[in-house]
Amino acid sequence: MKNKLCVFGSFFEDLCGRGPYLPKPGETLIGSNFTYGPGGKGSNQAVAAKRAGADVTMITKIGHDPYGDLILKFYEQEGINKEHIFIDQDNPTGIALILVDENTAENVILVVPGACHNITKENVKNVEHVISKSSMLMTQLEVNIDSTYEAIDVAFKNHVPVILNPAPAQKLREDVYEKIDYITPNETEAEILTGIKTDTMENIKKAAEWLFDKGIKNVIITLGKTGVYIKTANHERLIPSFNVKAIDTTGAGDSFNGCLAVALLEGKDVFEAAVFAQAGAALSVTKLGTALSMAYRDEINNFLK
Repeated sequence: MKNKLCVFGSFFEDLCGRGPYLPKPGETLIGSNFTYGPGGKGSNQAVAAKRAGADVTMITKIGHDPYGDLILKFYEQEGINKEHIFIDQDNPTGIALILVDENTAENVILVVPGACHNITKENVKNVEHVISKSSMLMTQLEVNIDSTYEAIDVAFKNHVPVILNPAPAQKLREDVYEKIDYITPNETEAEILTGIKTDTMENIKKAAEWLFDKGIKNVIITLGKTGVYIKTANHERLIPSFNVKAIDTTGAGDSFNGCLAVALLEGKDVFEAAVFAQAGAALSVTKLGTALSMAYRDEINNFLK
């Protein structure tokens, strides 16, 4: 199938509390709501892509614990291939502690990766055949970086296009850039990667140029409410965001990435794909939660009519 997407990345159980504002250091604040559910950038992107229309295989590592059991059941319900999820007998399933301001929908997140930081070279070797037979690999930086590099290398050797969502941001190994077909940082991540302050559109363009000069074929910098700036070999464009009433922005970036992958796999150019991805992201922020807020294909199509 042409839309066969392999997602190599993180799963965390999201533990989310909502309150009237984000507490200051040392402050205890009474919240109004608590929820828990599947999360992690890799997992969220896999769910977004599956709901938007891709055939998705998830590769991650979880603990032998109740949170790990929950995600396996969830993937089964979503129709995501879970045959290549590794079980760590020594480390717990990762968790994400999320605080959401219920008035602004802004959030802060603390991630404890657990088993996700224990993906080994041997684990990656065991899934080489899965990556090499995929139509695209999508990955992030929430699992241990060496395993991510290994997965990208496998994709590159087998001519499988790579989308890297460089979050949480960190400096990358120099030889990795040329192996990336699409990179999707936000302003903060672009600044950390390039060392260029992304406080103006002119500087955002400079950061995109820096990444492009490193060998990345398509640079896609997400700018929140401003939209998405895209640079390719022949074109550059700012695509505005959709105006919706946001109640929880936690999963917006993951929704964007998952939907972007789907649109690219279906043959859209990167600019058309970004519009589709923006629609998915816009719909996700109108619902509570992360994975559970991801939009289905019919919702996206209706939104774009």
